[in-house]
Parts: sequence; C-alpha cells; structure tokens
Amino acid sequence: MHLAYPLVVASLLFSIGVYGVLARRNAILVLMSVELMLNAVNLNLVTFDIWWRDRLHGGQVLTLFTIVIAAAEVGLGLAIVLLVYRNRQMIDVDRLRALAEETGGDVRGVRGDGEGESEGEGAKDGDHAAVVPSEGSTT
Repeated sequence: MHLAYPLVVASLLFSIGVYGVLARRNAILVLMSVELMLNAVNLNLVTFDIWWRDRLHGGQVLTLFTIVIAAAEVGLGLAIVLLVYRNRQMIDVDRLRALAEETGGDVRGVRGDGEGESEGEGAKDGDHAAVVPSEGSTT
C-alpha cells in the first residue's frame, strides 16, 4: 500500500474536523468534529505503524489508547452539554459564550470551593436542604 492514500484521507478528515470546530455553533456538532480530528490522528498512527513495520506495534497500541481517551472525552462532553441544555435550554456555543461574558462568568453554587452561595441563600421555601456551615464560621 502506498503511503500517500491514507495520509490524504487523514488530512481530509482532519480538515473537515477543523472546519466543523471553527464553523459550527452547536456544541454536539463541535464534539463530533473533534472526534473526526481524533480519527484522522488514529489513521495516521496506524498508517505509520504499518509503514515502519514496527515489531511492537506501538502505533496500533497508541491508537487503542486514543480511542479510549476519545470515548471518555465524548462521555464527559455530552454530559456537560446535557447539563447546560437542562439549565439554559440552548446548546449554541456563541450564545453561551456571550452569556458567560455578560454575567462575568459568575456561577454561584456550582463550584465546590465554598465560594458559591452564602449560608442560607440556597434554601428556598419548600426546600428541605440542610445549611452546612463553612470551615471558618463560628456557628
């Protein structure tokens, strides 16, 4: 097999992925474009592994590792997109970026570092959440 054919296919896949990341506004389509780019990298790894005739098959092993990492990335990315959609009813990346700049990136109550809501702010009428004092409080 000639080396140019898979490299041309990989470069086309990578180019389509870059176009999708830069041109799309839908977060799910951006994730799919990133997956196209990762598949182009995997094709390059396998191609060069076959071309160099490596006895340890390092390119194929690295490709399997990349597939596992890509699956984890997709799972985490889709979970984030689903949470954003549940809270904001939109997955348009540009609108979400504008919303973050508009609010100053303040995400009260979401961070786990204790700087979110102050004591008692999170509980509303009908909520049965316990107020846990922070480490530095005297109560």
